[in-house]
Amino acid sequence: MTTGVTPPADARGADARGADVQGADARGADAQGADARGADARGADARGADAQNAAAQDASAQDAAAHAGPRRPAWQRRRRAAARFWRQYRTHRAGLAGLAALVLCALLALTAPLAVGSDVAGVTDAPGQPLAPPSGRFWLGTDRYGRDLLGLVVWGSRVSLLVGLLAAVLSVAIGAAVGITAGHFRGAYATVMMRVTDWFLVMPTLVLAVALTAVLPRSLGTVILAIGVTTWPTTARLVRAQTLAVEARPYIERARALGGGHAHVMTRHVLPNVMPLVLAQTTLMVSSSILTEATLAFLGLGDPTVVSWGGLLQDAREAGAVSAGDWWYLVPPGLAIAGVALAFTLCGRAVETVLNPRLGVAR
Repeated sequence: MTTGVTPPADARGADARGADVQGADARGADAQGADARGADARGADARGADAQNAAAQDASAQDAAAHAGPRRPAWQRRRRAAARFWRQYRTHRAGLAGLAALVLCALLALTAPLAVGSDVAGVTDAPGQPLAPPSGRFWLGTDRYGRDLLGLVVWGSRVSLLVGLLAAVLSVAIGAAVGITAGHFRGAYATVMMRVTDWFLVMPTLVLAVALTAVLPRSLGTVILAIGVTTWPTTARLVRAQTLAVEARPYIERARALGGGHAHVMTRHVLPNVMPLVLAQTTLMVSSSILTEATLAFLGLGDPTVVSWGGLLQDAREAGAVSAGDWWYLVPPGLAIAGVALAFTLCGRAVETVLNPRLGVAR
């Protein structure tokens, strides 16, 4: 029978102390590892903070650069918008034809003093015989005073275009102001302004214009005023509807919450959004203003001291050109009025289609 040998007590104590030393070494190693990991974490945090600071500095630099030169980006945006508008406008053949006709008419009006001379409207030294038919010397014939009708038509384009443009601008300005304020301010003000607009809508525009020109002194300013203050209700209705749609958008509420007043909201937020509609309406109003001016002049309510297309038609009526068969006295100014009105209408439709593609007007 084999008996086990028991190790001495000193050996067991030495082994225990060795195990304790190894445990202490292991704990020390763990502590060193923990310290190292903590140092790594602190280093990572420091690197993250440095990265955040660098990103913040970059963002601040970008903001400073953006605020340092706001004019150039705004100009570039406007230029790109104009280029985009022209690219879309060129796709409308009718609009291009109308624009070409308007450019030609504008050049004739601007060069009229050089092309036909300022004495073309003179009666005392008329170069031809009264009511002479078209010939090699007078391509469109002469009027009842012996004046060249071609020169009179070219000279009359200055007055007709000027009155049409100014009357259209006045009409659209009144309509836009009424529409924006009526759409922005609710309550009694909007109700009163819309009832006034409805009253002007149901009243015949020509009758009101005739009444104003009959009461006021006969001049170009009176004609412009009479046309402008009687043709604004349609624009007011359209602009008010667009203003109500813009005012319902969320950024209007944010602007008001940030302290934006009525003037700020209407001029900085509402007006830029209704300007495309105003531009298209202005182009369309020029044609109707030219027709109204010609009608007033034909009725003898225009300025008798200037030559206009409507005034030429009124002279032809007084001279009995209709009954006498003097067609050359009636056709040139009539075609000029119809052609310019058609050209402005074509341009207006094209502009309206480009600015509001949902209309889907044929090209």
